[in-house]
Amino acid sequence: MADEYFPLVCDDVPHAVVLTAPGTRPLSVAHVVRRLTGLSLWRSKVLATRVPAVILADVSQEDAEAAVAALRDVGAQARVRRQPEPGFLEP
Repeated sequence: MADEYFPLVCDDVPHAVVLTAPGTRPLSVAHVVRRLTGLSLWRSKVLATRVPAVILADVSQEDAEAAVAALRDVGAQARVRRQPEPGFLEP
C-alpha cells in the first residue's frame, strides 16, 4: 500500500533572512550577524561579505522581520524569504 502525504496548513510558514548586500559598513553588519546567529566574529564577517547569504533559516515571520530591520539599521540590504515545505514540488 502506498503512503499518502498531505500538506498541512500551518499558522506560521518558516521564513529565511537573506543578506543581499553588506553596504558600506561590513564590520557593523558582521556584528549584527554575530548577534543574530551566535557565530564567531570571523565567521560572521565571512558570511556578511559573501552575498547573497542566508543568515537565518526556519524562523517565524516576526523574527525574520526583526532581523531584517536590524541589518537594515546598519546599512545592509536584506530581505525575508518564505521557505517552501520540503518535498513540496516532488511527486
